[in-house]
Amino acid sequence: MTGAGPPSGSAAGRSEDSGAPPTVGRDAATSTPDPPGSRRALVVSTLAFTVAFYAWSLLGPLGPDLQDELELSDFELSVVVALPVVLGSIMRLPMGVLADRHGARSVLGLLLGWTIVPLAALAAWHSSLAALLALGFLLGFAGSSFAVGVPFVSRWFSTERQGYALGVYGAGMGGTVLAGLTAPTIADQWGIGAPFVVAAVLVAVVLVVWLVAAEPPPGAPTRATPREPGRGVTRLLRTEPRAWALTLFYFVSFGGFVSMFLYLPKLLTGVHELSRTDAGARAAGFAALAVIARPVGGMLADRIGADRVLRWSFVGTALLALVVAGTYEEMVPLTAACLALAVALGLGTGAVFKLVAAWFPREVGAVTGVVSAAGGLGGFFPPLLMGVVDYRVGFVLLALIAATALVALRRSHGPG
Repeated sequence: MTGAGPPSGSAAGRSEDSGAPPTVGRDAATSTPDPPGSRRALVVSTLAFTVAFYAWSLLGPLGPDLQDELELSDFELSVVVALPVVLGSIMRLPMGVLADRHGARSVLGLLLGWTIVPLAALAAWHSSLAALLALGFLLGFAGSSFAVGVPFVSRWFSTERQGYALGVYGAGMGGTVLAGLTAPTIADQWGIGAPFVVAAVLVAVVLVVWLVAAEPPPGAPTRATPREPGRGVTRLLRTEPRAWALTLFYFVSFGGFVSMFLYLPKLLTGVHELSRTDAGARAAGFAALAVIARPVGGMLADRIGADRVLRWSFVGTALLALVVAGTYEEMVPLTAACLALAVALGLGTGAVFKLVAAWFPREVGAVTGVVSAAGGLGGFFPPLLMGVVDYRVGFVLLALIAATALVALRRSHGPG
């Protein structure tokens, strides 16, 4: 991240022959119409992403019930919950590459079909730790759906509207919120296997909708594409500092969202002695606000530039994380700061993939896989420090990482 000049071969670089700092999404006068069918493609892809994330995140909200039923230790429960999340993050890299080479429509269809298998198995076999670990591992593949859908959506929309489209698509991460709100209630009413049955049915219905309504985007590969169109993930990371910058940007924005969503209930129950239900509802409110802010961040990236939106996001995240670090023992400032932090993080997640599509138009899937994997893994480091060391240390770490991302953003774009 040492050079301010644009990388060779990127969309931004080709438009900046004068050497001025590149910006993305600020020229409405050159707007081109989206292909016919783009709106339908956005709706079905967002629906598919939402149900995939709903299924992927089920073990988290069902964790307390599973812990009571199987008498799991806190460590065993943390492994059960973390396994599908970590695997889903890691698998985004190879799944993004497959989407680039074989077409996102086919890959996402196969992924949805696969997800039904561990869901049905968990509905029947969830009475042992070994079963939860094995089937949770298989369920983790559903978490890679994000990296498959991004190249599908980006190819359906013009450059001027990719921020909006990817922001709307990214709001499908609200599937985690829906799982948190509905899965415990379903389990209380019909048993702990019922949420897996409901999720399997939802995924099956959406799979049928996907196969019927989703069409390959213009320019999508119709068969296995040779390696020439992309530069290869390893080579790209070795030669393009901006690819590393993008991983840091999403590590902060999405990783910050995940860490707050995962750890807020523990903070609220441990420090403020709220009930588990009340703490979960407040965490869901935090997540819902971030989900709403995500498409807003994408639309702002189209209008004023993704770099400017990210600058606001990182400054806000750094300052608000420090506020939380100093006031987390007081409910009113903690609530206000967390709600504002949700907006800042949501805006950032909506803007990052506008830069992915603009800087690496021929490697959208592969770069998305790397970037989104970093975001998923980024959600575990601040909570780890909060649990092992101190709450304050975790929030200070989030602030420092956000400040580092702000420096990297300035170096990637140059001054101004």
